[in-house]
Parts: sequence; C-alpha cells; structure tokens
Amino acid sequence: MSNAEFELNCSVRTDLGKGASRRLRRLEGNIPAVLYGGDNEPVSLTIPHKDIYKAIQNEAFFAHIITLNVGKKKEKAVIKALQRHPAKDLVLHADFLRVNEKEAIQVRVPLHFINEDKCVGVKIGGGYIMKTLNEIEVSCLPKNLPEFIEVDMLEVDLGSNVHLSDIVLPKGVTSVALSHGEDSDLSVAAVQAPKGVVDSEGSADGADGGAAGDSGASEE
Repeated sequence: MSNAEFELNCSVRTDLGKGASRRLRRLEGNIPAVLYGGDNEPVSLTIPHKDIYKAIQNEAFFAHIITLNVGKKKEKAVIKALQRHPAKDLVLHADFLRVNEKEAIQVRVPLHFINEDKCVGVKIGGGYIMKTLNEIEVSCLPKNLPEFIEVDMLEVDLGSNVHLSDIVLPKGVTSVALSHGEDSDLSVAAVQAPKGVVDSEGSADGADGGAAGDSGASEE
C-alpha cells in the first residue's frame, strides 16, 4: 500500500443541472462531483479544479483511498469515474464511491512492468514486448488496496504470453476477472518476434496473407 495521502476539500452542491455545472467550471474554477455508495444517499459536491487536477497527476490517486473533506465531515472514498474534456486539459466531472474498511471494494489498479530490458525473450530471443493490458480490476479490503501491481517480464521467453493467472497479487487481493473462471484469464503481455523473422514452423511473422499475417494479434 502506498504511503501517499490524498485529501480534497469539497462543498455540498445544491444548484444542480447542466447549466449550473457549466457555471461552476467557467466562472468559479470548480467542477461538479458526486459521492455515492454505502448506507447514505448520494451527495452532489463541488471541488476546486486546481486541486483535483493536481491530484490526478499522481498515478496513485486512481488506486488509493481518498479523504473528502465535506464541511466538517471526512468521507473515505475511491474514485470510480473521471470525465475529461475531449480537447482541453481539463477535468469536467468526478464520481467517488464511499468505502467501508470492513467491506471489499473493486478498483482498477495500474500494472507496472519490470525487467523489460532483461527479459529473456528480448535480450536473448531478440523479440519485443507487446502489452495488452495496462490495468486490472481487483477486489480487496480498503487497507489492502495496492497502488500498483508488478508484472515481472524477466523469464518470459519469445512467443510466450503472461496471463492474469501468472501475476503474483499482494496478500488479500484477488483478480475480479479470474473470479469469473478460466475463460477470463486474459493476456496481459506477450513477447513477440520482430516482423519478418521466421518462426520455428518456417512461416514469416508479418508476411502478407495467411495466418502469419495475424501473428501480431494478442491472445486472450
């Protein structure tokens, strides 16, 4: 678990609707947000844009328990959705989910790939790493929520895949996808041969036509 701490000062928002949200962003430098979940009713919030924009620059913000200071009350939550402007570097809206320290939560956690330069399939086999996932959804108690999960590429050989089941998860953390069965054991990364390299069956990777032309597709 990360030592980072995230707190956002919020105020309860009573002026609702699209027009009010636009005024918040344009005139006041704030964004609308919603806090929901738990045994309490959803609450509409206002958060200074500069505060949340600064927070999201840290990757850990998206897989961390956040303290929302709503007046004199402190709410523990995780961010569930973040809406960004399609053209400008702006946050438009945020959704937060309340957390209970005794109840498991489901959060998307980023993957950190390690030993890429020392990977057997790259260093000896001359291949390259193709990543098919950059985050996975996990289930755990709030106290066990990891900031990120490492994927060790050291011993991955040429032509091999790393699946969800190959990742060593921290204690108390489970993969949501794997809980649905083996058919959900998705590929996370693969070490592939460079295009034009002849494989062990004599077909050229990346050649025009035939099955060889599909060899760059990731497995699931």
